[in-house]
Amino acid sequence: MRTVRTFTGALLAAAALFTFPGVAAAETSTPSPGTASESASESPSGSASEEASAPTEAGTSFRTATVVRPGQRATAQASTGDYLYWQFPADAGQRATVRATVKLPGSEARHGAHTWRLDVYDGLRRRQACRYGSDVRTAQAQAASVELSCALRTVRAWSEEWANDPLPGVYYVRLTVVDAPAEDLGEPVDAALEIASADSGGAAAVDGTLSAPLVPASGPEVEPEDGWASGWWSSRVLWTAAGAVLASLAGIWGYRLTRGNGRPVHAPPGA
Repeated sequence: MRTVRTFTGALLAAAALFTFPGVAAAETSTPSPGTASESASESPSGSASEEASAPTEAGTSFRTATVVRPGQRATAQASTGDYLYWQFPADAGQRATVRATVKLPGSEARHGAHTWRLDVYDGLRRRQACRYGSDVRTAQAQAASVELSCALRTVRAWSEEWANDPLPGVYYVRLTVVDAPAEDLGEPVDAALEIASADSGGAAAVDGTLSAPLVPASGPEVEPEDGWASGWWSSRVLWTAAGAVLASLAGIWGYRLTRGNGRPVHAPPGA
Protein backbone atom coordinates (compact mmCIF):
# COMPACT_ATOMS: atom_id res chain seq x y z
CA MET A 1 0.00 0.00 0.00
CA ARG A 2 2.86 2.34 0.73
CA THR A 3 4.17 1.84 -2.82
CA VAL A 4 0.73 2.56 -4.28
CA ARG A 5 0.40 5.75 -2.20
CA THR A 6 3.85 6.90 -3.26
CA PHE A 7 3.11 6.31 -6.93
CA THR A 8 -0.28 8.01 -6.69
CA GLY A 9 1.26 11.08 -5.08
CA ALA A 10 3.97 11.32 -7.73
CA LEU A 11 1.39 10.87 -10.47
CA LEU A 12 -0.81 13.69 -9.16
CA ALA A 13 2.20 16.00 -8.67
CA ALA A 14 3.41 15.41 -12.23
CA ALA A 15 -0.06 15.95 -13.67
CA ALA A 16 -0.48 19.20 -11.76
CA LEU A 17 2.94 20.43 -12.87
CA PHE A 18 2.32 19.91 -16.58
CA THR A 19 -1.39 20.73 -16.65
CA PHE A 20 -1.14 24.10 -14.92
CA PRO A 21 2.21 25.60 -15.97
CA GLY A 22 0.75 29.09 -15.91
CA VAL A 23 -0.32 28.79 -12.28
CA ALA A 24 3.10 27.55 -11.22
CA ALA A 25 4.78 30.39 -13.06
CA ALA A 26 2.45 32.91 -11.46
CA GLU A 27 3.21 31.57 -7.97
CA THR A 28 6.97 31.56 -8.48
CA SER A 29 7.04 35.03 -9.99
CA THR A 30 4.80 36.80 -7.47
CA PRO A 31 6.48 40.17 -6.84
CA SER A 32 7.10 41.57 -3.41
CA PRO A 33 5.29 44.77 -2.40
CA GLY A 34 8.42 46.80 -3.10
CA THR A 35 8.86 45.25 -6.53
CA ALA A 36 5.21 45.83 -7.39
CA SER A 37 5.44 49.51 -6.53
CA GLU A 38 8.61 49.87 -8.55
CA SER A 39 6.98 48.18 -11.56
CA ALA A 40 3.96 50.43 -11.28
CA SER A 41 6.15 53.50 -11.24
CA GLU A 42 8.11 52.30 -14.27
CA SER A 43 5.08 51.29 -16.36
CA PRO A 44 4.01 54.79 -17.52
CA SER A 45 7.51 55.62 -18.75
CA GLY A 46 7.65 52.33 -20.66
CA SER A 47 4.32 53.04 -22.34
CA ALA A 48 5.44 56.54 -23.21
CA SER A 49 8.65 55.17 -24.70
CA GLU A 50 6.77 52.67 -26.88
CA GLU A 51 4.35 55.37 -27.99
CA ALA A 52 7.24 57.66 -28.90
CA SER A 53 8.93 54.94 -30.96
CA ALA A 54 5.78 54.05 -32.91
CA PRO A 55 6.15 54.89 -36.62
CA THR A 56 4.48 58.05 -37.89
CA GLU A 57 4.74 57.36 -41.62
CA ALA A 58 4.12 54.53 -44.06
CA GLY A 59 6.06 53.22 -47.04
CA THR A 60 4.89 53.48 -50.63
CA SER A 61 5.87 49.97 -51.79
CA PHE A 62 6.86 46.54 -50.48
CA ARG A 63 10.53 47.53 -50.49
CA THR A 64 9.93 50.69 -48.44
CA ALA A 65 7.30 49.28 -46.06
CA THR A 66 7.58 50.76 -42.57
CA VAL A 67 8.26 48.34 -39.71
CA VAL A 68 5.56 48.22 -37.01
CA ARG A 69 5.72 46.00 -33.94
CA PRO A 70 2.73 44.13 -32.49
CA GLY A 71 1.18 46.33 -29.83
CA GLN A 72 2.26 49.61 -31.45
CA ARG A 73 -0.11 52.09 -33.07
CA ALA A 74 1.42 53.30 -36.30
CA THR A 75 0.11 56.47 -37.93
CA ALA A 76 0.60 58.16 -41.28
CA GLN A 77 -0.64 61.18 -43.18
CA ALA A 78 -1.39 60.57 -46.85
CA SER A 79 -3.62 61.51 -49.75
CA THR A 80 -6.64 59.68 -51.08
CA GLY A 81 -5.34 57.30 -53.72
CA ASP A 82 -1.94 56.69 -52.12
CA TYR A 83 -0.74 53.14 -51.35
CA LEU A 84 0.38 52.77 -47.74
CA TYR A 85 2.68 49.88 -46.75
CA TRP A 86 3.77 48.51 -43.37
CA GLN A 87 5.53 45.30 -42.35
CA PHE A 88 5.59 43.26 -39.16
CA PRO A 89 7.11 39.93 -37.99
CA ALA A 90 5.03 36.82 -37.24
CA ASP A 91 6.51 33.57 -35.97
CA ALA A 92 5.21 30.00 -35.97
CA GLY A 93 2.19 29.49 -33.74
CA GLN A 94 1.20 33.15 -33.73
CA ARG A 95 -2.16 34.44 -34.86
CA ALA A 96 -2.10 38.10 -35.92
CA THR A 97 -4.97 40.53 -36.30
CA VAL A 98 -4.50 43.73 -38.33
CA ARG A 99 -6.75 46.73 -37.74
CA ALA A 100 -6.71 49.99 -39.69
CA THR A 101 -8.61 53.23 -39.25
CA VAL A 102 -8.76 55.97 -41.87
CA LYS A 103 -9.96 59.44 -40.97
CA LEU A 104 -11.58 60.82 -44.10
CA PRO A 105 -11.81 64.39 -45.40
CA GLY A 106 -14.82 66.41 -44.36
CA SER A 107 -18.09 65.52 -46.06
CA GLU A 108 -18.16 68.94 -47.73
CA ALA A 109 -14.94 68.05 -49.58
CA ARG A 110 -16.15 64.65 -50.82
CA HIS A 111 -18.25 63.89 -53.87
CA GLY A 112 -19.40 60.39 -53.04
CA ALA A 113 -18.65 57.13 -51.25
CA HIS A 114 -15.09 55.86 -50.71
CA THR A 115 -14.21 52.15 -50.67
CA TRP A 116 -11.02 51.18 -48.83
CA ARG A 117 -9.20 47.86 -48.85
CA LEU A 118 -6.75 46.23 -46.44
CA ASP A 119 -4.46 43.51 -47.87
CA VAL A 120 -1.96 41.34 -45.97
CA TYR A 121 0.86 39.47 -47.73
CA ASP A 122 3.38 36.95 -46.40
CA GLY A 123 7.15 36.95 -46.98
CA LEU A 124 6.63 35.49 -50.47
CA ARG A 125 4.19 38.32 -51.20
CA ARG A 126 1.26 35.94 -51.38
CA ARG A 127 -1.98 37.57 -50.33
CA GLN A 128 -3.31 35.92 -47.18
CA ALA A 129 -6.98 35.23 -46.59
CA CYS A 130 -8.71 36.56 -43.48
CA ARG A 131 -10.36 34.17 -41.07
CA TYR A 132 -12.78 36.94 -40.24
CA GLY A 133 -12.98 40.72 -40.32
CA SER A 134 -13.87 43.40 -42.84
CA ASP A 135 -10.91 43.92 -45.16
CA VAL A 136 -13.05 45.94 -47.62
CA ARG A 137 -15.32 48.72 -46.34
CA THR A 138 -17.28 51.47 -48.02
CA ALA A 139 -17.72 54.83 -46.30
CA GLN A 140 -20.58 56.97 -47.44
CA ALA A 141 -20.08 60.66 -48.16
CA GLN A 142 -21.21 61.64 -44.67
CA ALA A 143 -18.92 59.19 -42.80
CA ALA A 144 -16.02 60.69 -40.83
CA SER A 145 -13.87 57.55 -40.86
CA VAL A 146 -13.71 53.94 -41.98
CA GLU A 147 -12.40 50.95 -40.03
CA LEU A 148 -11.01 47.74 -41.50
CA SER A 149 -9.67 44.53 -39.95
CA CYS A 150 -8.22 41.18 -40.94
CA ALA A 151 -7.67 38.25 -38.58
CA LEU A 152 -5.05 36.02 -40.17
CA ARG A 153 -4.74 32.26 -39.93
CA THR A 154 -2.24 30.73 -37.52
CA VAL A 155 1.32 30.88 -38.82
CA ARG A 156 2.61 27.38 -39.51
CA ALA A 157 6.19 26.28 -38.88
CA TRP A 158 6.25 24.33 -42.13
CA SER A 159 4.02 23.75 -45.16
CA GLU A 160 3.93 22.02 -48.54
CA GLU A 161 5.28 24.02 -51.48
CA TRP A 162 1.91 24.02 -53.23
CA ALA A 163 0.02 25.27 -50.18
CA ASN A 164 -0.77 28.89 -49.38
CA ASP A 165 -0.36 28.48 -45.63
CA PRO A 166 1.07 31.45 -43.72
CA LEU A 167 4.72 30.80 -42.82
CA PRO A 168 7.12 32.43 -40.33
CA GLY A 169 8.65 35.67 -41.51
CA VAL A 170 7.77 39.21 -42.47
CA TYR A 171 4.19 40.14 -43.33
CA TYR A 172 3.24 43.17 -45.39
CA VAL A 173 0.16 45.33 -44.98
CA ARG A 174 -1.20 47.46 -47.80
CA LEU A 175 -3.92 50.03 -47.29
CA THR A 176 -5.48 52.03 -50.11
CA VAL A 177 -8.73 53.34 -51.54
CA VAL A 178 -10.01 51.18 -54.40
CA ASP A 179 -13.06 53.21 -55.41
CA ALA A 180 -13.62 56.92 -55.04
CA PRO A 181 -14.80 59.85 -57.21
CA ALA A 182 -11.98 61.24 -59.32
CA GLU A 183 -12.55 64.68 -57.77
CA ASP A 184 -11.67 63.27 -54.33
CA LEU A 185 -8.29 61.83 -55.26
CA GLY A 186 -5.52 63.77 -53.56
CA GLU A 187 -7.63 64.82 -50.57
CA PRO A 188 -5.70 64.42 -47.25
CA VAL A 189 -6.42 61.47 -44.95
CA ASP A 190 -5.02 60.25 -41.63
CA ALA A 191 -4.38 56.51 -41.27
CA ALA A 192 -3.68 54.42 -38.16
CA LEU A 193 -2.62 50.79 -38.00
CA GLU A 194 -2.46 48.33 -35.10
CA ILE A 195 -1.17 44.75 -34.99
CA ALA A 196 -2.34 42.34 -32.28
CA SER A 197 -0.66 38.95 -31.93
CA ALA A 198 -1.66 35.93 -29.84
CA ASP A 199 -0.06 32.51 -29.36
CA SER A 200 -2.31 29.66 -30.51
CA GLY A 201 -0.48 27.06 -28.41
CA GLY A 202 0.48 23.49 -29.19
CA ALA A 203 -2.85 22.66 -30.84
CA ALA A 204 -1.62 24.33 -34.03
CA ALA A 205 1.92 22.93 -33.91
CA VAL A 206 3.12 20.79 -36.83
CA ASP A 207 6.12 18.59 -37.45
CA GLY A 208 8.90 20.18 -39.48
CA THR A 209 10.34 23.69 -39.64
CA LEU A 210 11.63 26.08 -42.26
CA SER A 211 15.38 26.35 -42.57
CA ALA A 212 14.98 30.13 -42.16
CA PRO A 213 12.08 32.58 -41.77
CA LEU A 214 10.86 34.42 -44.87
CA VAL A 215 12.49 37.81 -44.50
CA PRO A 216 13.76 40.24 -47.18
CA ALA A 217 17.45 40.02 -48.02
CA SER A 218 17.77 43.79 -47.87
CA GLY A 219 16.04 46.52 -45.97
CA PRO A 220 15.38 47.02 -42.23
CA GLU A 221 15.87 44.04 -39.92
CA VAL A 222 12.53 42.66 -38.81
CA GLU A 223 12.16 39.91 -36.22
CA PRO A 224 10.14 39.24 -33.03
CA GLU A 225 11.46 40.72 -29.80
CA ASP A 226 12.47 37.26 -28.55
CA GLY A 227 13.97 36.18 -31.86
CA TRP A 228 12.70 33.59 -34.31
CA ALA A 229 11.53 30.32 -32.76
CA SER A 230 10.32 28.92 -36.12
CA GLY A 231 8.22 26.22 -34.51
CA TRP A 232 10.83 24.32 -32.45
CA TRP A 233 9.04 25.16 -29.20
CA SER A 234 5.38 24.69 -28.29
CA SER A 235 3.29 23.27 -25.44
CA ARG A 236 3.52 19.92 -27.21
CA VAL A 237 7.03 19.68 -25.76
CA LEU A 238 5.59 19.92 -22.24
CA TRP A 239 2.96 17.28 -22.92
CA THR A 240 5.54 14.96 -24.47
CA ALA A 241 7.78 15.35 -21.41
CA ALA A 242 4.79 14.81 -19.10
CA GLY A 243 3.88 11.62 -20.94
CA ALA A 244 7.44 10.34 -20.64
CA VAL A 245 7.50 11.02 -16.89
CA LEU A 246 4.14 9.37 -16.29
CA ALA A 247 5.10 6.35 -18.40
CA SER A 248 8.31 5.92 -16.39
CA LEU A 249 6.41 6.13 -13.10
CA ALA A 250 3.85 3.63 -14.36
CA GLY A 251 6.64 1.22 -15.34
CA ILE A 252 8.28 1.48 -11.91
CA TRP A 253 4.98 0.94 -10.13
CA GLY A 254 4.11 -2.05 -12.32
CA TYR A 255 7.50 -3.62 -11.69
CA ARG A 256 7.20 -3.25 -7.92
CA LEU A 257 3.65 -4.54 -8.00
CA THR A 258 4.50 -7.72 -9.93
CA ARG A 259 7.70 -8.36 -7.95
CA GLY A 260 5.89 -8.23 -4.66
CA ASN A 261 7.76 -7.65 -1.42
CA GLY A 262 10.73 -9.78 -2.49
CA ARG A 263 10.30 -12.44 0.27
CA PRO A 264 10.51 -16.13 -0.68
CA VAL A 265 7.33 -18.15 -0.53
CA HIS A 266 7.53 -21.32 1.66
CA ALA A 267 5.14 -24.20 1.54
CA PRO A 268 3.07 -24.67 4.72
CA PRO A 269 4.19 -27.50 7.06
CA GLY A 270 2.82 -30.92 6.19
CA ALA A 271 2.09 -29.96 2.54
